[in-house]
Amino acid sequence: MTNADIKTLRGVGPAKAAAYAKLGIRTLSDLLYHFPRAYENRGDVQLLCDAPSDRRTALILTVGTQPRSVRVRGRMSLLKFRAFDESGVCEITYFNQDYLKNRFVLGSSFRFWGKVQKKGKNYTLTSPESEPISADAVLPDLLPVYRLSEGLSPRQVSENVAAVMGMTALLDDPLPDEIRTAQRLATLGFALRNIHNPTDYVSLAAAKKRLIFDEFFVFALGLALTKHKTHHTGAPVCTNNDISPLLSQLPYTLTGAQSRVIAEICRDMASDTPMSRIVVGDVGCGKTVCAAAAITVAVQSGRQAALMAPTEILARQHYNDLAPLFEKMGIRCALLVGATTAAQKQKLRAALASEDKSKRLQVVIGTQALLSDGVEFAAPGLIVTDEQHRFGVRQRAVLSEKNAHAHMLVMSATPIPRSLALALYGDLDLSRIDEMPQGRQRVETFVVDEGYRARLDAFIDSLTAEGGQVYVVCPAVEERDAEDDEVLLGEIGEDAVDDRPPLKAAVQVAEELQARHPHLTVAHVHGKMKSREKDTVMRAFAAGEIQVLVSTTVIEVGVNVPNACLMVVEDADRFGLSQLHQLRGRVGRGNRKSYCVLVSETDRSGDSNAAKRLSVMKSTYDGFAIAERDLALRGPGDFISGTDADSIRQSGGVRFRLAALCDDTGLMTAAFTEARALIERDAELAAHPALRDTVHRMFTLDADTIS
Repeated sequence: MTNADIKTLRGVGPAKAAAYAKLGIRTLSDLLYHFPRAYENRGDVQLLCDAPSDRRTALILTVGTQPRSVRVRGRMSLLKFRAFDESGVCEITYFNQDYLKNRFVLGSSFRFWGKVQKKGKNYTLTSPESEPISADAVLPDLLPVYRLSEGLSPRQVSENVAAVMGMTALLDDPLPDEIRTAQRLATLGFALRNIHNPTDYVSLAAAKKRLIFDEFFVFALGLALTKHKTHHTGAPVCTNNDISPLLSQLPYTLTGAQSRVIAEICRDMASDTPMSRIVVGDVGCGKTVCAAAAITVAVQSGRQAALMAPTEILARQHYNDLAPLFEKMGIRCALLVGATTAAQKQKLRAALASEDKSKRLQVVIGTQALLSDGVEFAAPGLIVTDEQHRFGVRQRAVLSEKNAHAHMLVMSATPIPRSLALALYGDLDLSRIDEMPQGRQRVETFVVDEGYRARLDAFIDSLTAEGGQVYVVCPAVEERDAEDDEVLLGEIGEDAVDDRPPLKAAVQVAEELQARHPHLTVAHVHGKMKSREKDTVMRAFAAGEIQVLVSTTVIEVGVNVPNACLMVVEDADRFGLSQLHQLRGRVGRGNRKSYCVLVSETDRSGDSNAAKRLSVMKSTYDGFAIAERDLALRGPGDFISGTDADSIRQSGGVRFRLAALCDDTGLMTAAFTEARALIERDAELAAHPALRDTVHRMFTLDADTIS
């Protein structure tokens, strides 16, 4: 029943269905899992005399005068009346809503929700929302706020959600009872009802815990099933592991960590069991040369290799770095991206699929264009993926299908604790590069507040005058439009109202910087821009045409710009340690002395977690040590999502609605432990068909991909 089309709901026709589709909602089940992004805290009732004027608030007022309607300016009408509490009297006005006249009966009481304006000794409210006070009904403290698309109103979504809430009693709970009981989790029906309409903070926290556990648990099952699928024989045995031709071209000597990782890769590739390995390490630690070594081994053993990057600009960077090396070694290499012309694509596809070894293309570097139809390999041997997002399960699976039994190598520029890596990358063996190349300079790090703004501007002028370039990173794209009184879903707790100032936003900060530095070229880039627009800006910055680049964390994993020597992070207390470390790694990649300035208004006395994070950044430069500290302070959520809401949608078709908000490492660990135990008992989930179906839906894979 929950798989019924959204159009089966009353009032949802083709137009509304299309609006819902923009949110990924096509069925009643999709709507059930369209969780609120926040909650209006209407339980925090204020007196008129205490109500803030800069945000909406809840007031309990009694109607003191009969509502009267006044016609103004032709068709416009005003409905006005007065209401009061013990501290004062408020004039309430509604525009073109005469039908409310009979609602507000003299002497009746309502809970109003709106912005109070004070004029002298008088108060006014314009078009507030209202709920009647009744002895028969208790008004909820928290009202859900949903993400919308054009054509959908908050009332429409709330009414539609209410219409499907009755189905929760009919849902089969796929989580085995013994696991739910052991982990002290709410039932699925309770969780869904209270995530949408929580009766209190305790119920909301219980609902959130259950649903987060479900996401981790199902994801862990998917990883385990994927690993089970890939553990077969038939991979090409690549034993020609003499990489001296590659090493002879490098202007540096490998670190001990790089040599260790390459040895692990060579050992895997010499087996007929497909390698499935991830290499993790700091930005600049030398993961790419490990990938180049793996590619060399594959090609020297008569096989082909593919390297897939998440963006066109990164794919081009890999191609520009590696193609000259391979060419000197007699290895044919080509680039395949979305901008590749049709004629070039046709020629490249033919060379990849050629049975003639003398004409066969040995290495291809590209974006997800490598997944497109017609890209087939004559002798697949190795797939390398450079993961910008943390979960590339689906892309890896699709590329693996194109290269049956090929070895798989994944690179991640996120140093994460070993325990967390083993959980999140459960389908992969782990290699860590925990040593930086010699000569890599340390980026001096400072924590400042707004009082340093003038000095920071002067520092930007000084560095750019010397030819340097600057990154400025903000936590938001545009000024926050959410009300300060909304409780964000990730901030459940008794004092969860976010009363911090609005987030610094990339678009506005870029405009302000350009106004203060008219002699500099300032640009901005963020995740809401189209890929081609982002690539154009990033290319211009890499070419030195832009001196100051204002960005969201879209540049956390980005192009190599040796000339960039200053990283400024606005509202640095809003970022996790690992994100801050990744951002700091964007500078100090050339010969220039480099700096990272963390701007924050947080109390730096050392008591708060934010203050502790900033203190760690000033004193610690080891990415793995920072990651361990971040995990202890914040929990695992920061490792599976960035600051931008869009980053919650992971690559590979895996969408985490709530797990990205998790601050409880124990909950994630418990979910993975239970999943592994279940797979040991039922390797194919044959006795748990509902769970198996849920895994398939989460990973959006065909039945033969996970089996």
